[in-house]
Amino acid sequence: MELKKYKLGEILDVTRGASLSGKFYAAKGEYVRLTCGNFDYQNNCFKENKAKDNLYYIGDFKPDFLMKEGDIITPLTEQAIGLLGSTAIIPESGKYIQSQDVAKIVCKEHLLDKDFAFYLISSNLVKQQLSAAAQQTKIRHTSPDKIKDCIVWIPELEEQKRIGKLLRTIDLKIELNRQLNHNLEAMAKQLYDYWFVQFDFPDENGKPYKSSGGKMVWDKRLKREIPLLWKAKIVEEVADVYNGATPSTVNELNYGGDIVWITPKDLSDQKQKFVYQGERNISQVGYDSCSTHLLPSNTILMSSRAPIGLLAIAKTELCTNQGFKSFVSKSKNIATYLYYYLQYHITQIEQLGTGTTFKEVSREDILKFPMLKPSDNVLDLWEEIVSALNDRQLEIQKENENLIKQRDELLPLLMNGQVSVNYDLSHD
Repeated sequence: MELKKYKLGEILDVTRGASLSGKFYAAKGEYVRLTCGNFDYQNNCFKENKAKDNLYYIGDFKPDFLMKEGDIITPLTEQAIGLLGSTAIIPESGKYIQSQDVAKIVCKEHLLDKDFAFYLISSNLVKQQLSAAAQQTKIRHTSPDKIKDCIVWIPELEEQKRIGKLLRTIDLKIELNRQLNHNLEAMAKQLYDYWFVQFDFPDENGKPYKSSGGKMVWDKRLKREIPLLWKAKIVEEVADVYNGATPSTVNELNYGGDIVWITPKDLSDQKQKFVYQGERNISQVGYDSCSTHLLPSNTILMSSRAPIGLLAIAKTELCTNQGFKSFVSKSKNIATYLYYYLQYHITQIEQLGTGTTFKEVSREDILKFPMLKPSDNVLDLWEEIVSALNDRQLEIQKENENLIKQRDELLPLLMNGQVSVNYDLSHD
């Protein structure tokens, strides 16, 4: 495959967004201003920014800054390491305003395919050049001119289209899987709310318990009415809770073994509900050097240091570092219920955190945290239903991990011409 050398400015244009006055920021409105928070830079895709409550803009702006579905954007400010060079695609027209921290990429279509451009901008080749040219301040910046000065090598247009189509197809499948998993999780959360918050779980006749007149009793410990036969407990009555630990010395012999070792980074980067591998395993030597515990499958992991409250379900035998409290259920039918119970009450758990350098929730406070324990017949039915949802979610999660690995391995090979795509575009 023959590659031709260009400056990006020869094959695309880069435009900066509008300077939007803060006095017109609002919590409600018709238009949303784009920020760096709209870039999911770890997955290189668009995300809704939920970090702020004043993202709407109610002032006047030029129509040119109103984005269209399919527009490609890239950040001009590095508010997180690795952000520069990220790309995202606007999901719908007439909603988002391009702000001054966000650049719009416009391809010269006779030279550059739009899908190919999306991956070209976010390739390591361009990212490294942007990083080298960025202003060395606390928060680094780039500019449209610096983006256009980047040197790239690209194939002819038809090959670009084949490469772009292949990579885009993989990403669309990944996004579809994410949405499916999101919907499955929403179903489980809705069921939890219906059964364990509203108390309308199926009674012996299959009717919603509380709405059908099921008997409720006052519980002094929880200070609320709960269904008859349900009990107020504390966590230590339903689960064993373990601290994690890190090998006691910095020694490479401690690492690279067969024991899966999870840190909060493994959860925060991936935002996965299920975990069965981490960034780094430890060896038996490493395990023996510290006071961590080997935990069984279906252990509930909760990060107990800032950020407090990341939750996951272990799907293999593993251990954790000291950033976790791990819950090993005392009965098989309570594990997934415990996961959602902790998630529902995570704000109260976060408030237990103490410390000056960083906040941490202690094992002692976790053990005494109040628990509502449903009757076994309700837990059995819940476990049967939600386990089926979880199994499907895990399948989808693993499929996505394989797709991401495949895409990330293909991307540099396709971009530097080591691999070509044998695909006839005329068949579409």
